[in-house]
Amino acid sequence: MDITWQDPDTGALGYVVIDTLVRGTASGGLRMRKGCTLEEVRGLAQGMTRKEAIHLREGRHYVPVGGAKGGIDFDPRAPGAKDVLERFLVDINPIMHAYWALGEDLGVRQDDIDEILARRELGSGLSAVNKLVDDPAAVEARATKAFSAIVDGVAQDELVGGLGVATSVIAALYDAGRDPRESTAVIQGFGSMGGATARYLAEAGLRIVGIADADGFVSNPAGLDVEALLATRDQFGGIDRGALRHEDQVGDRDDWLAADADVLVPAAVSYSITPDNCDRIVASLIVEAANMPVLPAAEETLLAHGVTVIPDFLANSATNAWWWWVTFGDVDGSWEDSRTIVTTTLRELTTEVLAAARDQGISPRAAAQAKVDANLAALHASDH
Repeated sequence: MDITWQDPDTGALGYVVIDTLVRGTASGGLRMRKGCTLEEVRGLAQGMTRKEAIHLREGRHYVPVGGAKGGIDFDPRAPGAKDVLERFLVDINPIMHAYWALGEDLGVRQDDIDEILARRELGSGLSAVNKLVDDPAAVEARATKAFSAIVDGVAQDELVGGLGVATSVIAALYDAGRDPRESTAVIQGFGSMGGATARYLAEAGLRIVGIADADGFVSNPAGLDVEALLATRDQFGGIDRGALRHEDQVGDRDDWLAADADVLVPAAVSYSITPDNCDRIVASLIVEAANMPVLPAAEETLLAHGVTVIPDFLANSATNAWWWWVTFGDVDGSWEDSRTIVTTTLRELTTEVLAAARDQGISPRAAAQAKVDANLAALHASDH
């Protein structure tokens, strides 16, 4: 199901795509960026179907739902952006209540969604899953605990996604016989996903030798001070140049692609690695923290050159899964519980997919998709 919305005040277009319903419900975030298209939102909704299905796991309370996505073609930094978001949420509310459980994505903050829904008395962004929950009061208690937790100055809900990406990176390095403590990484994007990925890669001993934000590429072959940069970044993931050390360097925004590093983590916009620029890459491992950052033709070229690409619907799936682990009671909402389930699950998934790819002589994406297809078949069989 595709829905196109037009803002009566600005003329901006918005989209909702319900790709798959499982148990009458679909899940996926809402993004806002200038240039967002229906085709993009369709691709993201398909990705959400995969992110959900890959987490089917015996013994868990969370049973995956379907995939959906929303997008608004508007600059989130422009005046009136929150007003556009509010009008979209008001108009789309019936769809949200019936089918679509939503959260933040690129250019949209969860606290803005929550504030608008509360002020306009529109219910919860998770209203669509209420029909699947036995004890709403327990869900609310776990969610309050989960979303109020602050870990070293950053909210827990902004950390779990990047923790999952970092876990996937580390598992892939070990799978390749590499020591993370002797490896280097470059990250494109320093928002929730990129920032948390940088934190947990650095914690594991990787040197973060470069981070790209909207204004340029900050680098240091000896390693950046990730925690200092996290403490001073702005709400859009912008790095405070005043927090840099004299040995840190600033270059052009696109320099991240060709940086001398073992791992590249695209954690910002979609379609950033293309057939036209992928020949600049020297890294041997790319882990997709953003949605759809590597175009298929570029991935073919990279695979032919021996570069391993861990797909987005595996690597960056922890934020979505964590919401549901909290909702359905697989975790109690604490950081200790959350960190354990994220690291255990993403490590096992990444290792399993890489082993299957190697055994079958296929790409990690194809191996992950095969797991998704098998899980979807099982979900649809149990849904009827």
